[in-house]
Amino acid sequence: MTADATAESTTPRDGRRSAAAARRRIREREILDATRRLFDERGVRDAQIEDIARAVGINRAIVYRHFSGKEELFALAVVDYLSELETRLRAVDATGTASDRLTGVVDAFMDFGMEFPAFVDCVQTLMRRPGPELLEEISESALFRLGRGMAACLGLVTAVIQDGIDSGEFEPGNADVRANILYASGLGALQLARIGMVVKEAAPGVPTIIPLSVDEVRQYAVASALALARS
Repeated sequence: MTADATAESTTPRDGRRSAAAARRRIREREILDATRRLFDERGVRDAQIEDIARAVGINRAIVYRHFSGKEELFALAVVDYLSELETRLRAVDATGTASDRLTGVVDAFMDFGMEFPAFVDCVQTLMRRPGPELLEEISESALFRLGRGMAACLGLVTAVIQDGIDSGEFEPGNADVRANILYASGLGALQLARIGMVVKEAAPGVPTIIPLSVDEVRQYAVASALALARS
C-alpha cells in the first residue's frame, strides 16, 4: 500500500475517533451540568442517579458508562464548585494588609458556602471516606482534577498567609498546613451556620438550644482564621 493510500485509509478512521471523543466529552459535560443543577436545587441526598439521567434524557446505564458512580459525580461536582470559588477568592482586594486579605478570603468562602450548600455536602461526603476507598470508587483522572482544584484554591490562601509571615504580620510557620486547617474548619463553620443553632447547658445536665446567626458564625470564622495565622 502506498503512503497516499495509507493516509487516505487512516484519516477517516482518525476523524471518526475524534468525533466519538468529542461526543463523549459533550455527554459527560451534560451529565455533570445536570448533576450540579440537581445538587443545587434539591441537595445532595435527594439527587439520585435516575434523576440525573432523566434530566439529560438518557437512562442510568449511560451515566455509568461515563462515570464510576455517585462518588465520582460528587468529586467532579466539587471540581466545578472549586473553579467558581477560585474566581471569587482571586477577586478579593489584594491591596490591604495580610489580615485584611485573609478576612476577605474567609468572607468570600462563607458567602460561597451559604450560596451553594451542596458544595459543603459534596466535600464533607468525600472527606468522610478513607483514601483507599476513594481510589477504588473514583478514577485517577477525577481525583487528579479534584486535587488540582483544591490546590488552586488553597494556594491562594497559602499565599496570603505566607505574605503575612514574610511581612512579620503573622507568626512564622507552615502556611500550607494553616491553609488546609482553615479549609477544613471553614467547612465545619458553614455547616453550623446552616443549622443555625448551638447546644449549651442551661443547668447541670439540662441542655438547651439557642439560635445562631450566619453573621455570628462569620465573625468567629474570621477571628479563628486570624488567630491561627498569628499564632
